Amino acid sequence: MSDEKFLRSKVIGVGGYLPDKIITNDELSKTVETSDEWIKERTGIKERRIANESETTSSLGIQAAKNAIKNAGISSQDIDLIILATATPDNTFPATATSIQSGLGIKKGYAYDVQAVCSGFVYALELADNAIRLGKSNYALVIGSETFSRILDWNDRSTCVLFGDGSGAVVLKSTNNNSSSQILSNHLYSDGDYKDMLYVDGGPSTSNSVGVLKMDGGGVFKHAVKNISSSIIEALNTNKMTIEDIDWFVPHQANSRILEAVAKKIGIEKDKIIVTVDKHANTSAASIPLALNEAVHNNNINKGDIVLLAAMGGGFTWGSSLIRW
Repeated sequence: MSDEKFLRSKVIGVGGYLPDKIITNDELSKTVETSDEWIKERTGIKERRIANESETTSSLGIQAAKNAIKNAGISSQDIDLIILATATPDNTFPATATSIQSGLGIKKGYAYDVQAVCSGFVYALELADNAIRLGKSNYALVIGSETFSRILDWNDRSTCVLFGDGSGAVVLKSTNNNSSSQILSNHLYSDGDYKDMLYVDGGPSTSNSVGVLKMDGGGVFKHAVKNISSSIIEALNTNKMTIEDIDWFVPHQANSRILEAVAKKIGIEKDKIIVTVDKHANTSAASIPLALNEAVHNNNINKGDIVLLAAMGGGFTWGSSLIRW
């Protein structure tokens, strides 16, 4: 018997979906002043996936969700909560999560979007975890899905080379606090004083347009390393662990320089870090679940492993999650 205050959530399924279209660095060098060597040296990115004209954030999310539900070994009809993390919704409203709910044929429960850009997945994960802890959900679907190619200035080499499209998802199940597998803790933060360092210069209430991404790369780098590292330390301290207790670190896949700098700052071994930025580029809210999906299906992450997630996005927003798999 489990009292509501002892409810916990555990990850029982992961899934991902990437568009078929691949754009390599060499292909980008034909349209902007850059090169494969320049991009790889500064970012670690070799290629990125780009959605075709018929693909949307919801269509990518539906495919990732189906894969996660299949991996969980449950039916879509078991899902009673859908939280979508995205900065590139299909429409201003309704929430793109409701389109995914419809696409999966789910008639019960509730669905909504979360917007915290690259931190969106860890934000959504905490919300789903909280809903389960409160007894409001038994099976929650948490999705990160993005079509960032639609908000890029493809003539700006400082930004267009960095991003890609894709979707990743996890299924959470309600369990009790005696379960060996569970989300141990989540830690979220934001500081709006830095909102102008990473933003899109459009929106319905300011410009009546979608806009394109703008970024102060140097400023983002400095704050990302500091903020991601501090959220990791908070997660470790909360759970009375050290960095040596971590089996796998799944960070937001921004670029290789940020990953390397964070690894050095927190003292984690490089072979414990899941890296997909070379193949996926920065897929914003989709990057962590896509990396999780790859790590699980490559048999890197196994039952009982301590898995650390961490990200920073525009706002600034940042946070971490600690999971016993």
